[in-house]
Amino acid sequence: MVIANATALTWTHSVSPSLHIPQSFSVRDARRFRTFCASDQSRKENEMIVSITGATGFIGRRLVQRLSADNHIVQVLTRSRSRAELIFPVKDNPRLIVAEEPKWKDCIQMSKAVVNLAGLPISTRWSSEIRKEIKDSRIRVTSKVVDYINASPEENRPTVLVSATAIGYYGSSETQVFDERSPSGNDYLAEVCREWEATALKVNKDVRVVLIRIGVVLGKDGGALAKMVPLFMMFAGGPLGSGQQWFSWIHVDDLVNLIYEALINPSYKGVINGTAPNPVRLAELCGQLGEVLGRPSWLPVPDFALKAVLGEGACVVLEGQKVFPARAKELGFPFKYPYVKDALKAILL
Repeated sequence: MVIANATALTWTHSVSPSLHIPQSFSVRDARRFRTFCASDQSRKENEMIVSITGATGFIGRRLVQRLSADNHIVQVLTRSRSRAELIFPVKDNPRLIVAEEPKWKDCIQMSKAVVNLAGLPISTRWSSEIRKEIKDSRIRVTSKVVDYINASPEENRPTVLVSATAIGYYGSSETQVFDERSPSGNDYLAEVCREWEATALKVNKDVRVVLIRIGVVLGKDGGALAKMVPLFMMFAGGPLGSGQQWFSWIHVDDLVNLIYEALINPSYKGVINGTAPNPVRLAELCGQLGEVLGRPSWLPVPDFALKAVLGEGACVVLEGQKVFPARAKELGFPFKYPYVKDALKAILL
C-alpha cells in the first residue's frame, strides 16, 4: 500500500529434541529443524515461531530479517519454494523454513504467531480480471490462514494473528481526517479492505487479532518511492498531480517495528493505522524530495505519467487521504521517522 514493555510469548508445545515433525515436512526440513532443536534447547522464553505469508514482498523481506536477527524461528509460507529460497539464505539459517502451500497447515499449527501480508500489488493496470485478483488474492490467502488457525488443536493454536489491510479502507478526501474510528469509504479499494478485514476477523475468538491499515510505504529498493523517484527526476522534481492531495506514508522500518511490536505486546489488538504521525500534502513531499536529491521542484508530474507507471493504483497517490495513527500513538509506539524529510534522507542519502 508499523507497526513497550514486551510480554514474552511462550510456546506451550515447546521445541525439544523429541519434537514431532509433521509427516508432510521434507527430510531436509526435518533435519534442519532437529539440528536447531538439538543445538539450542535453552531458548529464551520470548523466542517465537512465526509463520508469514507474503514474506517475499517488500515489507515481508524486511520483517523476516528483523525476526531472524532477534533469533526467532521464521516459517516463510510461499507458493514458490524456489523463488523464496533465492531471496532467503535458508541453508545458512536453521531458524528459517520455507514451506509451499501443502505444508502451510502444519507450519501454522506449530507457530506461536502468524503474520498475513499476502496480496497482489495494486500498482498495476486494473483490468476486470486484475480487479478481481486484487481482491481474491487477499481474501483467499487470509481465509486459508484463518481456517488453518481455527482447525488447530487448542494447545497448538497460534495466539496472535497480525493481518495487513490498507488505509484505502477510508476512501479518499482532501479535507477529511481519518483515524481508526473513521467509517469506511465507498470506492473499490474500500470494499476490498472491508472484505479483507472481515475475513481475518473470522479467526477463533481466543486468538488476538491485529489489523494494520498500511499507508504508502517508503524504503530502499522497493515500495512507492522506487517508482515515484524516476518520474520526479524526469519532470524536474515537480508535484505529482495537483499537489494538494494528502500523502499518508510510513518508513518501512517503522512499519516492520510496528508489526513486530504487535506480535509481542498483548496491548496491541484490533485496528491500528500503519502510517507516520505527520502526513503531508504531495506538494510538500515533492519539495522535500527535491531538497534531499538536490533537484529543482517546479514542473508538475502529469497524472497520465503517474498512471503509466502505477496504473489505476495511482489513485492511492493522486487522490489520497489524511490518516493519523491514533492507536499507535496511544500505545506509545516510538516512530523512528515521524517526519518525511528524515525518512527521505535515510532512504536516499
